[in-house]
Amino acid sequence: MKTWKTFSFLVNGLPVEAKFTQENIDEIFLPLLHRLDQMQKERGKRIIVFLAAPPATGKSTLAMFLAHLSKENNCTAMQAIGLDGFHYHQDYILAHTVKQKDGTVLPMKQLKGSPETYDVPHFREKLDALRQGDPMWPIYDRRLHDVVEEKLLVTAPIVLIEGNWLLFQEGQWKELASLADYTVYIRAEEKDLKERLIGRKMLGGFSREEAEEFYKTGDGVSLRRVLQGSRLGDLSLTMDADGSFSVLK
Repeated sequence: MKTWKTFSFLVNGLPVEAKFTQENIDEIFLPLLHRLDQMQKERGKRIIVFLAAPPATGKSTLAMFLAHLSKENNCTAMQAIGLDGFHYHQDYILAHTVKQKDGTVLPMKQLKGSPETYDVPHFREKLDALRQGDPMWPIYDRRLHDVVEEKLLVTAPIVLIEGNWLLFQEGQWKELASLADYTVYIRAEEKDLKERLIGRKMLGGFSREEAEEFYKTGDGVSLRRVLQGSRLGDLSLTMDADGSFSVLK
């Protein structure tokens, strides 16, 4: 029987109540943190960790939890930050289109959140600057629906970056994994994530029908692309239907 524990955080400015099993904490999360702690101390400089997962796996919450857990266990300080600050700015997105594999051309705004709507060269530049000690990082402001540059102060020796596409193996994305010191990948079954994504849209004001339609053309497409197109990490996990994790062998 799994033993669940509840934790409260602010994620993207919103209060979130998260549940993790004691077994996952003891057998997966703490060993990971001790491994990263040792790596940082051996290298004597800031290390970068990627946490990649499809939408609706709770990766932002997990990243915040790992940072909290590192503090509670006297590990080297970890800070959780996101990839979403590297979306193209909204004015760019509104002015551009994306050519699909089948030759059709769609407005970029219709595909926002897909890998084509991120400024990968800018991410690489900021990643290099972060290693060199630049403390500022962009964020995506969900109230403005736009990127705000140089907004977040990054100070920790271990920086955990979470995002859907960090281990994606198409185009410019496929070279990014080599820029991280350590990578974590989470996979899950689409059927276990679909209802979560539909529920998110309904909380945002969509009807059930509208949310299901958006899933067909938006969230569901991104979900399958992450699952089918990402490489495994140095540590790969499976998220089970109940939200707990197991190590992917």
